[in-house]
Amino acid sequence: MKDSLLTNLSVQTLFDAAADAMLLVDNTGHVVQANAVALELLGYTFEQIIGLEIEALMPKNYRNQHHHHRNTYSKNPEKRPMGKGRDLVALRKDGSELAVDISLSPINTGDQQFVLATLHIADKRRKVEEALKISEERLRLAKEAAGLGVFDFDYRHNIIHWDERMRDIWGEESEESVSYKKFVAAIHPEDRAARQAVIERAIDPASNGEYSVDYRVKNPNDGVERWIATVGRIHFTNGHATRLLGVARDITDQKMLEKTLQEQRAEMEALFKQQVASQTVSAIAHELNQPLAAISAYSEVALHALNSSTFNPENLKHALEGAVAQAQRAGKSLHELLAFMQKGELVTERFELNHVLKEALNIAKGDGYGDFSPLLSLEPAMPEVLGNETQVRKILVNLLRNAVEAMRGAGVPSSAISITVRTNQEINMAHVTIQDSGPGLDAETAKRIFEPFFTTKPTGIGMGLAISRALTESNGGQLWLEQNNKPGATFHFTLPFATLAFAS
Repeated sequence: MKDSLLTNLSVQTLFDAAADAMLLVDNTGHVVQANAVALELLGYTFEQIIGLEIEALMPKNYRNQHHHHRNTYSKNPEKRPMGKGRDLVALRKDGSELAVDISLSPINTGDQQFVLATLHIADKRRKVEEALKISEERLRLAKEAAGLGVFDFDYRHNIIHWDERMRDIWGEESEESVSYKKFVAAIHPEDRAARQAVIERAIDPASNGEYSVDYRVKNPNDGVERWIATVGRIHFTNGHATRLLGVARDITDQKMLEKTLQEQRAEMEALFKQQVASQTVSAIAHELNQPLAAISAYSEVALHALNSSTFNPENLKHALEGAVAQAQRAGKSLHELLAFMQKGELVTERFELNHVLKEALNIAKGDGYGDFSPLLSLEPAMPEVLGNETQVRKILVNLLRNAVEAMRGAGVPSSAISITVRTNQEINMAHVTIQDSGPGLDAETAKRIFEPFFTTKPTGIGMGLAISRALTESNGGQLWLEQNNKPGATFHFTLPFATLAFAS
């Protein structure tokens, strides 16, 4: 049954069923068969095209040359595209030209040789190719203008494919790919741990796969050390990292400028701190001088009363009461001094905590505290908080500076600071956690860390954390040190959400 059905199918029926334009040409170069798609494409009727010489379907300036190509093809017929690498044009019945791609397939019936020509409209493809070329050229120009290098890390084969700019930075002249081991060998030893921490965070399937880190590279050919800024994204397959595709930019000049500015700021800040310390010490001495003198006097009276042969309990009681009162006066004066240093009505506003945190990072780096890698975990779409934006920024900068100084003092090679911003569901407040990679704090230091004038720094005055806690509390939050066995010190502070504040 199937054989009889196939037997009844004509060649014309099969031709017309094809989606592409098809012409069957005999060994003399004349059209002997055409399908409906070809007739519509070329604008001929079936009667008009049958017997037509194939050269009549192309512009006149191509016809003589095509006779030669057709004769050559007939001697060695094979299935292949026509006119490799050349733009082909078909001439329609109305004289208009149509860009086409043509593929040739020889058919040998035993008695005669035929060629099946299949035509595809090329205009759309060429427009896409042209648009792609333009896009690639624009990308190339933009890449060159920005000095960008492109790299592609293949995790499965542990190989990095890179472009000419990347090879120039790394001092590799011709290799289009390099082993990961060789790639990392050029990175400054002090920057490898921080870079690796960023990579490990990015390849976590639970992350968004974003990769961004700055590090130094030493060219083995000339010994020149450069700062490189890299950004990219991890690609995952079945939950496993397979590729890291990114770009790198030489930011050495920017880093050198930042270093110069940092040195200038450090000199100005040191001078300013000296003035502040001098004024603070003077103010404290003035406020505490009289209570301390009175305490000393009352203490002498108490000692005299105890040593007197005519012991009078009332005199001793009076002296001790006076010493206690003066001690309380000294404490009150100290708290009033702290309040005066922060004087002014608290102006609160709604603001995005994630944005202020990023500003604080830039300030800390700009003030000479940039030798660390921030590992950020920011809750997206967090509600706005309510507080004094300047004071909250000051709290963040102070905590970041303390973390950097702790790591510097301990000579920690991996200078990473983990910063988390999230919603604390238990109290429904914004919760910030800052954890450094330093040595941490012993139990006794942890108990006194927020006391005014208590410091672990050789040049510190012990006011930073006391002021930060006071500022946090004035903004409706809390600041505390986490007591745990984790490496480094972990500080937390909370702030109220603006929506809750306005609702109350």
